[in-house]
Amino acid sequence: MEIIIYGIINSVTLALMALGFTLVYGVSRLPNFAHGALYVLTGYVAWMLMYRVGLYYPIAMVLSLIITGLVGAAMYQFVLVRIRGMAISEIIASYAIGLAILEGLRWGGLKGGTITLPPFVDGSIELIGVSVDYQRLIVVLIGVLLVGLLWLFVNRTKLGLALKGMAQDERAAMTLGIDSDYMAVVAMALGSVLAGIAALVLFPLGSIVVESGYNVLIMAVAVCIVGGLGSWNGAILAAFIIGFAQILTQVYLGAHYQVVVALVAIIVTLISRPSGLFGRQKELEERV
Repeated sequence: MEIIIYGIINSVTLALMALGFTLVYGVSRLPNFAHGALYVLTGYVAWMLMYRVGLYYPIAMVLSLIITGLVGAAMYQFVLVRIRGMAISEIIASYAIGLAILEGLRWGGLKGGTITLPPFVDGSIELIGVSVDYQRLIVVLIGVLLVGLLWLFVNRTKLGLALKGMAQDERAAMTLGIDSDYMAVVAMALGSVLAGIAALVLFPLGSIVVESGYNVLIMAVAVCIVGGLGSWNGAILAAFIIGFAQILTQVYLGAHYQVVVALVAIIVTLISRPSGLFGRQKELEERV
């Protein structure tokens, strides 16, 4: 039961980490390799607003998400728009921006493991004989709620349908009057906010460190490659496959093999099924 419960928690955690990356690529075909940096940036900004500025926790969280969303939009508006369609340049530029953010935070004082965010709720509960703290249950709850809200946004709002149209066929969407660059800005901002939400929910479980940005990027890329780049259905399924594989590896081999599991999943997928579980050959609506 412990493997099942913590496997579900770990799987939802991976899904939260990957949703923003999947959204950006699914809509604009931009591989946002600054995803992990935006994750760490949100946590650090929230911590600064709480403990240095003195704002209440909920206000600090909302402001940190707004700041991260603006940073993501600015990344596209001032840098990525100039190299759109050049895949290698997009990867290099976004990774360079992410590297600058992370190392800038390190230079600015983000060192060691002393910087943490408080949990939403203290304490733990016993589920079927397994002790689980409330924060991890909140992670699962917010993960499920976020996926549901995103589905409603994409399928029931005008802006969401425009994003879905861009993901399905960019040229056809443009002929209907949808602005490709505007949709890319929206996708980058929304994807950055999703990375930020994951940070605010997950950082109370550990310290805010620069290395988290690199780990989150690896996990997000692994989930998206295994599931199929741009596919939400694939990302969620891949998150559960990798999540349970990591828990089993942790139980029988050790916790330090978790990143190895993600890297092996990437390699095996690229060798056996390069397009992933729900790759581009599947129905277009599965991307968003």
